[in-house]
Amino acid sequence: MANLPILPEERHRLIRQRLEAQGRVLAVDLARDLNISEDTIRRDLRELAALGHCQRVYGGALRLSPASGDLQTRQRQNPEGKALVARRAVGLVQPGQVLFLDAGSTNRAIADALPDHADLTVITNAPDIALALAGRPGFTVIQVGGVLNPSVGGTLGARAVREVADYAADLCFVGVCAVSAEAGLRCFSLEDAEFKRAVIAASRAVAVAVTAEKVGTAASFHVADLATIDHLIVGGEVPDAALAPLLDAGLVILQAAA
Repeated sequence: MANLPILPEERHRLIRQRLEAQGRVLAVDLARDLNISEDTIRRDLRELAALGHCQRVYGGALRLSPASGDLQTRQRQNPEGKALVARRAVGLVQPGQVLFLDAGSTNRAIADALPDHADLTVITNAPDIALALAGRPGFTVIQVGGVLNPSVGGTLGARAVREVADYAADLCFVGVCAVSAEAGLRCFSLEDAEFKRAVIAASRAVAVAVTAEKVGTAASFHVADLATIDHLIVGGEVPDAALAPLLDAGLVILQAAA
């Protein structure tokens, strides 16, 4: 391959294939393997990112997270995996705590897995989570106001951010679309990213629960660096190679049973 001239369309196809197979590419590796300059590869990666095929990061690119659909679509994706992650996540919850549950299909699974009679106060911006917990024994539910974003499945905007600042949660579960050592925590909505940052700032401890397909991927908007996370809960099917960069970054990772 290194001795053959490669057209831009062919390079793009090869880069996309490697992204799909490995989740990430490095410009230096691509330049060596394709026998072209790193400048050319960086231009290719910029073009692919502009077309929505990847997310540029320092030194290369990451595969985009598949979690870009609306809430109803996401709720139908991998429900068994989300239930496993949720059961692992609720082990972090202690009786009498104040929790914040951010909007999201995995966090909805956490809400369903929380035990009754644990004297929990749950603050949420997600109407479906509030309704799922309302009336269950041992729960006080606080619904954050604001403008409901049907795609995200939660209230966002200035009012929601102001309300969150009035609370002090013992533990928050922040919903994210992507997590990686290179790009940190990310999501697909600017307003959602701003809201999540407010939730993190108002919480004593931060947990993120994700299924395997979000690990090592990126999304459009930065939420926070990995250093903000106290606990990362992941699906049991995440390969060791995908977890290694996160462990190297110093994260405490709880892996659900496969």
